Amino acid sequence: MDHHHTPAIFVADAPGLDFLNSIATPVDKPVDWINDGEGLLNWLEQAGLVPAAAAAAVRDRATPGELDDVAAEARQLREWFRGFVDERKGRPLTSDDLSELKPLNRLLERDQRFSQIVSQHHDGVLHLELRTSRHWRTPESLLQPVGEVLARLVCDEDFTHIKACEGHTCTLMFADHTRGRARRWCSMAVCGNRAKQAAHRSRLKT
Repeated sequence: MDHHHTPAIFVADAPGLDFLNSIATPVDKPVDWINDGEGLLNWLEQAGLVPAAAAAAVRDRATPGELDDVAAEARQLREWFRGFVDERKGRPLTSDDLSELKPLNRLLERDQRFSQIVSQHHDGVLHLELRTSRHWRTPESLLQPVGEVLARLVCDEDFTHIKACEGHTCTLMFADHTRGRARRWCSMAVCGNRAKQAAHRSRLKT
């Protein structure tokens, strides 16, 4: 399955977990949406983490090898952070867990963010707004919005409610924001439906 043409999966209800879900098995074969530099750019655009104009500028300036190297870094980051989440999902984070986040803090240190005053007109009235933006000078800058959503996951989500889909072969994770925290599946339409069909077949057999 060509990851460049398969729409990425965004079911986690938390952008940091959507990044972990950028490798998944939607049907029967695993798909890695950030398998190469072009895949990384496409995934970041689909996720809304990099503006289309910035992605185009990075694509124009970078050599294919440079983008592929950054995609490899993104995959390493994904596997490291998946391990961090896997070990801690279902329980609150503690101060001891913070010491494990040094690689993420090192990534965030490299960010090139800046703020600018921009004007907006609403109903003929001028409004001034302070907007944060980012320099997209190098392919490495593509990792910054990923680092940011991972950091937000750590700071804003209660890890007690981070779950793995109960689907038999599913690898997707999600933040359970439902009332009563009763969510069990990445998607009722896919894994939930499969489980219902399996239960139905099992009842027919008995």
